Amino acid sequence: MDMAIAALMFPGLFVMIFLGIPIAFSLAVVSVIAGWFAFGPMVFQQLYGSIYSAASNYILSSIPLFVLMGAILEKSGIAKNLFGAIQMWLGRLPGGLSLTTIAMAAIFAAASGVVGAVEIMIGLMAIPAMHAYRYSNSLISGTICAGGSLGTIIPPTVIVVVYAALAQLSIGALFSAIIFPGVIMLTLFAVYVLGRCMLRPQDGPAVASQEIELPLGEKLAITFKALVPPVLLMIAVLGSLLGGIASPTEAAAVGVAGALILSLMNKGLSVRSLNDSLAMTVRITSMILLIVAGGTMFTGIFAVNGGDRLVADIAASFGGGQLSVILFFLAVTFVLGFVLDWTSIVLICVPIFTPVVRSLGIDPIWFAVMVLVTIQTSYLTPPMASSIFYLKSIAPPSITYGQMCRGVVPFIVAQLVTLAIVASFPATATWLPDRVVGF
Repeated sequence: MDMAIAALMFPGLFVMIFLGIPIAFSLAVVSVIAGWFAFGPMVFQQLYGSIYSAASNYILSSIPLFVLMGAILEKSGIAKNLFGAIQMWLGRLPGGLSLTTIAMAAIFAAASGVVGAVEIMIGLMAIPAMHAYRYSNSLISGTICAGGSLGTIIPPTVIVVVYAALAQLSIGALFSAIIFPGVIMLTLFAVYVLGRCMLRPQDGPAVASQEIELPLGEKLAITFKALVPPVLLMIAVLGSLLGGIASPTEAAAVGVAGALILSLMNKGLSVRSLNDSLAMTVRITSMILLIVAGGTMFTGIFAVNGGDRLVADIAASFGGGQLSVILFFLAVTFVLGFVLDWTSIVLICVPIFTPVVRSLGIDPIWFAVMVLVTIQTSYLTPPMASSIFYLKSIAPPSITYGQMCRGVVPFIVAQLVTLAIVASFPATATWLPDRVVGF
């Protein structure tokens, strides 16, 4: 009976989500109903323990600071200057504006780590610029959606903080593990854009030389002012964390202090921009932590009702081998990505997957990187792709849903190639964490 209740929890969750109930409340309601069968009226005391455990997790306190760092950089005008600086160097290449968008997305994905915020920010700047040069709508769509999705795989990113806290992994080790896969993915994105625009120049014309032609000294000065400070900020945050100098929360605080200094230097810090940054931080953090609380309740009740045994039995039915279990877990993650955001996927899946992964001797860092790439891929995959919905909210009517779906396909292929490389060569994810100071 208990395992039957655990098996019904996921269908019940999906029904509530499709009815339009927010994910955090859907998780909580399903947890209360399923928990009643295990604890009766005492279920609320049991669930309080789950909420308290999530609320008192020190590692999660870094989330609002990482979000605030990205919000300050976004609201202070640094993003606009950065776009112009990168365009000066890449604009004359075939597909130069798309390459500029991807490069900028990578930098601000590292700064923010919040996928939707990165995508909307770069979309608002890149769409008018690419439209002015008559870029293919499918290339525009694919570039912005893929660029926004980099918030999952470019450190520091909030999803890694949550994943590491749940799987009891070192945040610094997991940050270092996603660096090489992130570089591989960025390279594949750039190779595709450059190759497509060399073969079909009409899809992504180069920027006219006279628009970006400046003396070398002036270009270097603009680049130094716009590009170097954000990159140094990311190095400071990651360096203090990976070097064992600071805890995740302390490293995030370093990032906030650095973002404030850069905003002052850029003359973009005002009462309004700071207020907007704080409001965005409260909104995003509240959303994430509500889902964290709901997800903690859900996985706890799922385990009490025999869900862990259910998952172990399903894994054993595939022969019990590492490969079959990994493929099954990644397939579940990919399918859940159609209906849930990354927070919910991580909160639900990681506590369920981790014991099985460890019992089979699978490297948890390697497995974590494959899960992160899979989540990123599901984020792009139609018909229910979150990235397309974000883009649709800011795109002009001339960019159709069909063009968006066609545009993301080559980038999905690039992500799947990255996943295949990580799966075939685990060292791409495990080599650097083994050599980082402090681990």
